Amino acid sequence: MTSQHEFLDRGDGIRLAYASLSGTGPTVVFIHGFMSDMEGGKALALEASCQARGQAFLRLDCSGHGKSEGKFTDGTISRWRDDVLALLDAVTDGPLVLVGSSMGGWLALLAAQARPERVKGLVLLAAAPDFTDWGMYADFSPEQKAALERDGQVAIPSEYGPDPYIYTKALIDDGANNRLLTGPIRFDGPVRLLQGQQDPDVPWEIALKISEKLTTPNVRLHLVKDGDHRLSRPEDLDLLCAVVGELTATLTTASR
Repeated sequence: MTSQHEFLDRGDGIRLAYASLSGTGPTVVFIHGFMSDMEGGKALALEASCQARGQAFLRLDCSGHGKSEGKFTDGTISRWRDDVLALLDAVTDGPLVLVGSSMGGWLALLAAQARPERVKGLVLLAAAPDFTDWGMYADFSPEQKAALERDGQVAIPSEYGPDPYIYTKALIDDGANNRLLTGPIRFDGPVRLLQGQQDPDVPWEIALKISEKLTTPNVRLHLVKDGDHRLSRPEDLDLLCAVVGELTATLTTASR
C-alpha cells in the first residue's frame, strides 16, 4: 500500500504535495526529475522497499509538477531546491538520505550543501547537475535561441510524452547561478551514483565528473551498460533499492 498524499503551504500560498512513511532513520527522500513527479516507478519501488524494512520515507512533487500547485514555467532550479528544503524542514526529522533522479540529483546535491548537518548520504540516478548548460542551451538551434530571447521560453519536443518540454530563460539563467561542476562539490558523506551507459540525455561521463568534483572519498559508481535514462526496469529498481538499503544500513550502524 502506498502512502497518502498530503500538502504543505510553502509560505506563499502554493501547496506542495508529498507522501511520507514513518519509521526508523535515516529518512530516505526521493526527489524526481524535470517534468516528472513522485508517482514514477523508482519512487514507488523505493517506498515499498522502505516500508518493508520499517524505514522512514518521503517522496514529493516540486511546484509545477505532479499534484503540487504552481505553474511549471515559474519554476527554476533555486525555486525547486527551496521546495525540497521546505518539505525537508517541515515534515522530516533527524538524518536524511537523499535519492535524486536526473534533475533531482542536482537538487539533492544543492539540498545537501544547504543542510549539511542533516544530509548524511546521497544516491544519485542519472544525476544532471548543470544540465541547463551542457544538456539544454548548448544544444539549442539558432532559431530556438532566438525564440528564447524573444519570448522568454521555448518548446522542445520530448520523447518521454506527447507534451513538449518548456524551457524558460529564467530557468537557464538561474541554472547558471547554481552550477556545481565548475568547482568542488562539498559533501562529507557516502555517495552512490547509478548511471546507464545507453542514456541519451545524460552522458555517463557526467557521473565520472560528479565523482571527481565531490570532496568525499566515499563514492561508488554503478554503471549499467545497457541502462537508459529512466533506469526503471525491474533489474534497475532492484539495484536502486539494494543500494539505498545498503547505504542506510551502513549509516545506521555507524551512528550506534
